Amino acid sequence: MNKLKICVLFGGASSEHDVSLVSASNVIKALDKNKYDIVLLGITKGGEWFIYSGGCELLPGDKWLESNKITKAFISPDTAVHGIITAGGESIYIDAAFPVLHGKNGEDGSVQALLTLAGIPFVGCGMTSSAVCMDKELSNALADINNMPQAKWLAVTKTDYLNNADEFVLRAQKELGFPIFVKPANAGSSVGVSKATNATELVLGLENALTEDCKAVLEEFIDGWEVECAVLGNASPITGEVGQIIAGAEFYDFDAKYNNPLSQTVIPAQIPPEKQNEVKAAALKIYKAFGCRGLSRVDFFVEKKGARVLFNEINTIPGQTSISMYPKMLEAAGIQYAELIDRLIELALER
Repeated sequence: MNKLKICVLFGGASSEHDVSLVSASNVIKALDKNKYDIVLLGITKGGEWFIYSGGCELLPGDKWLESNKITKAFISPDTAVHGIITAGGESIYIDAAFPVLHGKNGEDGSVQALLTLAGIPFVGCGMTSSAVCMDKELSNALADINNMPQAKWLAVTKTDYLNNADEFVLRAQKELGFPIFVKPANAGSSVGVSKATNATELVLGLENALTEDCKAVLEEFIDGWEVECAVLGNASPITGEVGQIIAGAEFYDFDAKYNNPLSQTVIPAQIPPEKQNEVKAAALKIYKAFGCRGLSRVDFFVEKKGARVLFNEINTIPGQTSISMYPKMLEAAGIQYAELIDRLIELALER
């Protein structure tokens, strides 16, 4: 049987570039070399594209860029090419693409739009659902439309904030109360997220978030357990086991996720079985309502008092690092990592 040619996209012009390199290394290792011919297409922090012909051990730390095994290349939008054009004019046909690009310029629908134009099947959500899920204002608004409980929230653009900063800060205090979480509308891995306990911290948090994106989202503090649910599939998706985050810091920011040894993940989550089932049902509802395909990780809060399950956010290209929850939650449900990678490619080709 002929092997499928799979293009793994990694890196990206994003604040999550370094996380992508680690995720991509794990995906590449899990791809069965007896089934797939693998083409590695890397994107630098500055947005340059290169085919890389070396080993995945050089990806972390961008050591691959220091090798003599890179060639300028890019995905062609021409459907007749159905793949990659190198700087020398060579065309490389690919059967499917596997984007392992976290955050802006990769998880936000931009690369998905390019692959759609090119007629290339790809792993994960399409352009529209990727864009909506990436934008926290849009995803919160869609959750409201679909009557999905969540924290009270506000959004503001950089222009509107600069024109009416004092008025907006007063509005946020009145409608949300302290503490308030401040987030860039379009960023992942908790980059640019802060917790404000007073007006001064709120202003600093907004300024920080608005350096990462042109829009910020503010959310009321929820005293609850942070849980996550992996979803896999197209029209008939399934879930993994529910996982729980126990942050090693005041909240689960970028440092707590990737650098703090006190942070823990627990699978299954330490919540009652009926609440786990409620989380799974809510994750499937959100996945379908947001038009997701392939995979996503849906995050929730479960209130400590009242026990409401509240939607937090959705990630359409969840991490694939050694500490990432998405593959662990599916493994707990009986799907080993190599099988998961095979399934994701099958789902891409099916769609």
